[in-house]
Amino acid sequence: MRAARGARPGRRLAVALAAGLAWLATTGTAAAATVDSMRLWAAPDHARLVFDLSAPATAKVFSLESPSRLVIDLADSRLEANAQDLPLEGSAISAVRTGVRKGDDLRVVLELSREIEPRHFSLAPNQEYGHRLVVDLEYPGESAVENPIDPIESMIREQEIAAARATAKAKALGKTPEKTSVVEQAEPHPKRDIIIAVDAGHGGEDSGAIGPGGTREKDVVLAISQRLAGRINAAEGFKAVLIRDGDYYLGLRQRTRLAREQKVDFFVSIHADAFTSPRPKGSSVYALSQRGATSETAQWLADSENRSDLIGGVDGNLSLRDKDQVLRGVLLDLTMTATLNDSLTIGGQVLDQLGRINHLHKSRVEQAGFVVLKSPDIPSLLVETGFISNPTEEQRLAAPSHQESLAKAVFTGIRKHFERNPPPASLLAWLRDHDRRPGSDEYRIRAGDTLSAIATRHNVSVNRLRRANELSGDVIRVGQVLHIP
Repeated sequence: MRAARGARPGRRLAVALAAGLAWLATTGTAAAATVDSMRLWAAPDHARLVFDLSAPATAKVFSLESPSRLVIDLADSRLEANAQDLPLEGSAISAVRTGVRKGDDLRVVLELSREIEPRHFSLAPNQEYGHRLVVDLEYPGESAVENPIDPIESMIREQEIAAARATAKAKALGKTPEKTSVVEQAEPHPKRDIIIAVDAGHGGEDSGAIGPGGTREKDVVLAISQRLAGRINAAEGFKAVLIRDGDYYLGLRQRTRLAREQKVDFFVSIHADAFTSPRPKGSSVYALSQRGATSETAQWLADSENRSDLIGGVDGNLSLRDKDQVLRGVLLDLTMTATLNDSLTIGGQVLDQLGRINHLHKSRVEQAGFVVLKSPDIPSLLVETGFISNPTEEQRLAAPSHQESLAKAVFTGIRKHFERNPPPASLLAWLRDHDRRPGSDEYRIRAGDTLSAIATRHNVSVNRLRRANELSGDVIRVGQVLHIP
């Protein structure tokens, strides 16, 4: 554009600048964002839709009824991704529609197949991703754990926790704690399983470390965790709670919160180590440290793992609001000391077993401030199964046979500890007290059973059956477990 003849230089510059701004406004290239990709992760209690953006974009999210839909409006944005490629199976989304709104805005409509509670937030770029808009579709009343523990086991575990807290409170006040019997309070016969929470690290948009061959940590640790959970469930007297059983993300504190809700006896988080150099190799076991890390490697690793929430989003916090205010600090200190001691003991057993199948990166249980281990009333460990950044170890970690060996080693270490130190009211405690071993012949009583019918069915006399189970008469309860001599 030419300025009018005789115009002053300043005037010509102003006209040219105005023309340039007008051109930018008409083309929309000055501030428009593009949606470069869309990613969907389906979890048991929520679905997460992530928009990868070239620049920040203002979003408005609202619901519509009849039919049920969620509308996402992105101001001054255009779609470069193919929304039809999203894997909708297992999520609350039955279909996705997109369109242009008001000339420059992008509208995404999610058709829903179930009730949801939406929330959304933006995330700034980090070392793995650029600008993101995260839309979570939370399912009211659902748990991230698909197979929660039995209500009877939960009740017994609650009674054990209450008894432990009462004992700690009495000791803190200088009183002699009253003896309580969980066995007397629980019906039916309280031979509960020892519950182990198995936490596969990372997940969803948080891939964790990636090996030189492209192996993703989130995939390897999920496979190992599933094998570990299978071994736990196959062992008499144990039950697994798999914290993450698919490719989705859970916040670090959400993982321990889920474990606490399930009243677990132990929490183990499975990871695959990584370093800036391909040389380090071997397995490591870590427990929580309330102070400094026991090595520079432990601190580096804790820092890198704790950054997972920067990729995955927001998280919750542990609350002690239901505790007496005066004793809050005392109870926390007593509980943390006990669980840390148990963590270190179990960690030593696990490390010993891992050393039989793999090189050990550290010969002792390391300690550092891992967020995922910060549950004061649950003994917890983080197991680094190997260095995925080491090409040779990456191949081993991806091999099913090595994954099975790692799962076996971890569970063997855990089991050895609990066989020596079973929780009260657990099956292992009952077997220990009755000088019996897991695997002996047993029968769980069902509705309609009688002692004489059970004796006949197992070809033993009623008297022998009474003696073996310390029964004074013929009264039995549904759910009671009888030892068959």
